Amino acid sequence: MFFSADLLTEFASLWFQAPMVMSSRMQDLAVSGMNGSSAGSAEVGQMITEKLSAVVESTMAINLAMVNEGMIAATALATGTCAGLSGASDRVAVAALKPYGKRIRANVRRLT
Repeated sequence: MFFSADLLTEFASLWFQAPMVMSSRMQDLAVSGMNGSSAGSAEVGQMITEKLSAVVESTMAINLAMVNEGMIAATALATGTCAGLSGASDRVAVAALKPYGKRIRANVRRLT
């Protein structure tokens, strides 16, 4: 089984860049805790906010991708072809992962 390039890009973003973001944030939280600054609580608030918004965006993207795949399947059934049916699971998975990958890449740029 082969995965699409888009799906591999999103997996790579999660696999390699997410630990960098977590490490950077943990260092920032430790430093702000020692200094007694409020930067750590702002970062925690941002983490929570972006995770919740990523969940909502991902859920909406999954629903839209499923509707699109349903339309492709209905069209294939109506025309008697299998055109467009391959790669449906990859397209749905990419739609699900893209909001998380987008935020991880933005955090890597911001935190490094």
